[in-house]
Amino acid sequence: MARRKIEGLRTIVTGASSGIGREIAIELARQRAKLIVTARRAERLEEVLAELRTLHADAVSVVGDIVDAATRRELVEAADREFGGLDALVNNAGIGAIGPFINADEDRLRRVMEVNFFAPVELIRLALPLLRGGNQPIIANVSSVLGHRAVPNKSEYCASKFAMHGFSDALRCELASNGVDVLIVSPSTTSSEFFDGVIDKQDNTHDRTSRAMPPQVVARKTVKAMRCGKQEVILSVGGKALVWLDRLCPAMMNRVLARFG
Repeated sequence: MARRKIEGLRTIVTGASSGIGREIAIELARQRAKLIVTARRAERLEEVLAELRTLHADAVSVVGDIVDAATRRELVEAADREFGGLDALVNNAGIGAIGPFINADEDRLRRVMEVNFFAPVELIRLALPLLRGGNQPIIANVSSVLGHRAVPNKSEYCASKFAMHGFSDALRCELASNGVDVLIVSPSTTSSEFFDGVIDKQDNTHDRTSRAMPPQVVARKTVKAMRCGKQEVILSVGGKALVWLDRLCPAMMNRVLARFG
């Protein structure tokens, strides 16, 4: 994968109204990228846009739900219209679901998969013609360490992140000859508004945000990985330990997670 300059990088960032997406947009703006930011909440997105402009960023916003095909088309058209092309797509928008699979219904699974997998994949499909003509183009998919090792009571979320991980690995090989890089970012728990939007969150479920990574740190590491041409980054020591322990002792990890969750 290629090293690249962030300055002038024409970039779409989804889920940019708060949390990791907001901080990625701000970090990119500090390094003088050109930005199309999107989210559902118009007022919050306008606040982010105002902050980007205080950093003298060339930035525009598109309000809408990434699940909506019209929003996805508008994003790609905005990049072409405003910047004459696209160099980077950061798929960050996501949603969680917490609770036993047996207590949930089909709607919960479909909603999680639509937001976390189908929508970003279809946005990639729309954006690829522009990305192929971009300057050192890259797709950065914000996934999760739970795309490496699944845990109880987050079955739908884990499934969506495993799907994104597998898709990203396959796409990276497919696009290698086109010069389009694919980065997958795997954070652990992050102190953001993510848990506020979780579907069917149980009253006795703890966010463990006291041990969470600040979204600013996730953003800095993500942008650094984009700049350095990484294929994947696992952002926390705990996340790396979880992945390696699962690879070395999967049976033990199954027993531990079954008992302690």
